[in-house]
Amino acid sequence: MGVYLKATARAHTNIALIKYWGKRDESLFLPMNNSLSITLDKFHTTTAVEFCPCLPVDLFIMNNQLASSAEMAKITHFLDRVRGMSGKSWHAVVHSTNNFPTAAGFASSASGYAALAAAATKAIGLDLGNKALSQLARLGSGSACRSIYGGYVEWQKGEKDDGTDSFAKPVLEGGDWDLSIVSVLVTDTPKTVSSREGMKRTVETSPFYSGWLDSVEADFLHAKEALIHHDFELLGSIIESNALKMHATTLGANPPFMYWNSATLDVIKEVQSLRSGGIQAYFTIDAGPNVKVLCQPKDEQAVRESLEKLPNVQNTYLCHPGPGLTYL
Repeated sequence: MGVYLKATARAHTNIALIKYWGKRDESLFLPMNNSLSITLDKFHTTTAVEFCPCLPVDLFIMNNQLASSAEMAKITHFLDRVRGMSGKSWHAVVHSTNNFPTAAGFASSASGYAALAAAATKAIGLDLGNKALSQLARLGSGSACRSIYGGYVEWQKGEKDDGTDSFAKPVLEGGDWDLSIVSVLVTDTPKTVSSREGMKRTVETSPFYSGWLDSVEADFLHAKEALIHHDFELLGSIIESNALKMHATTLGANPPFMYWNSATLDVIKEVQSLRSGGIQAYFTIDAGPNVKVLCQPKDEQAVRESLEKLPNVQNTYLCHPGPGLTYL
């Protein structure tokens, strides 16, 4: 009977209401700006980690398939941090499953690294609180620090060079304000420019990036205020404008790139048309072509039905604020 250490954790994806776009430190994933998100109930990653002294290398199985060597290298790099914290040098088998399309702008890396941070530390015998897990998850994927918590979450960019003051914390519990998020799938094809690469290229080459930095802090403060006071119209107008500004920076990058496709634009136009018809709905788009539409529960069916009629929409998923990290 071999010796092994095993744990399983589940984390949910989050959508950024105020976007995280750009790092001040590439290796520590320290952001240029504060961000704000909602953790979603519908989409999650379940990750089992098993450390064993018999393994010569780490193994990463993603959705029942052996991961690419590039993905494997990222997981090993992350597990090296966990091993360093614990003083144990064992390798691990990591089994991870998403219940949604991977790498298509649905924030798979956020839920993925949050679940990995929780399962790996628990398996190796570390007992970390949520703040420490948030700091650790951030080192795998910046937005993963927000998926440790449920409901509405802020990620503090921090000021210190070592990143000890850069972590996420809750703003509101999901039950405090039940909003509806219609997640619109226009394609499940993995994007050609990863968030990581897109962010780096934008920061280094886009002349529009300084405009983003000049305005994002005010967006963050106003959106947080809107959340606390349950001001839906204010929240919607800020998050929509913030998403458009983020995507505008990519058009100025060198070489320029765009995450949207024609179906993305169809959804944007439909949301604007719903609003002119008196239904309060607002869109936001992370680094990918798929769109998330915020509305109030009383309007969720009308919004969903109108979006499903668009010819290039493949699917819609009705989401609400979801839970934080759980161990299975």
